[in-house]
Amino acid sequence: MLRTIRVFRSLIAAAVFAGLLIFVPDGIDDGADTPTVRLLLSLSRGTLVICGGGEMSDDVLDQFVEAAGGDSARVVVITTATETADSDEIEDELESWRARKLARLTVLHTRSRETANDPEFASPLADATGVWFVGGNQAWLADTYLGTVSEQLIHGVMRRGGVVGGISAGAAIMSSVMILNGETSPEMGRGFGLLPGTVIDQHFLARHRQERLLGALAAHPGMVGLGIDEGAAVVVRGCRMKVVGDSDVVACISPASGRPAKFETLRPGEQANLLKLSLSANKTRKTQAPVRLAASDSAGD
Repeated sequence: MLRTIRVFRSLIAAAVFAGLLIFVPDGIDDGADTPTVRLLLSLSRGTLVICGGGEMSDDVLDQFVEAAGGDSARVVVITTATETADSDEIEDELESWRARKLARLTVLHTRSRETANDPEFASPLADATGVWFVGGNQAWLADTYLGTVSEQLIHGVMRRGGVVGGISAGAAIMSSVMILNGETSPEMGRGFGLLPGTVIDQHFLARHRQERLLGALAAHPGMVGLGIDEGAAVVVRGCRMKVVGDSDVVACISPASGRPAKFETLRPGEQANLLKLSLSANKTRKTQAPVRLAASDSAGD
């Protein structure tokens, strides 16, 4: 009887997924720039905790640790993005982690792609229940880990139902198309694609990065922009995104012909449906119109 129920549930899940695919707009494929289908597949199990920078409330880390298993959590903190990773100053970044009751805490760092691709170096990721990226320079994360065994195992944490999180540069690396730098004209690169279909910009309101994010979206039609402010974070489970922390998150969709850009401000405690946002963004892919906002007054991450 139990086996019959499981089979029935599997058939229902498959039917729901197939039904969603029917309503995906024309022109969507599985490429990096139009990953609505990949969004459905990749967010089915794990949790993402993505923080925009600045001071991070205890609530954000509490939700991360809870998703990683609480007292049973096996957490890997990757410090490569920060310039202090090779010095004793990194202990300031790790103080809050060492103060928490975890089953295991591992600090992982290298600037060598060869090392990052070494299964022995990456082995703590193989059974980790949570991975956290500290802030700094997201380009260092991409240069070191993209396409390596380490990156593969980070994705494996999500597939096993674990949690991946990060702050500032650790937020930017989550998207498939990543903002590397720039004030109003963003320099773009590849991220880890843990949250496909999005472009994430951190320190968003504090550093007035609206124009920068719209520039990134104009270059990559069909993406949803997530501007995460300092002190704010999003917790993503499935296609549901909830804002936690002390500030706001702005969901952005590029302008289309005859229609201005769309902005939805989400305050702490509010939620949004990422699938709905992704489908809306894909309607603008064929008819993009340039929009300019007030110039940013700060650059860098």
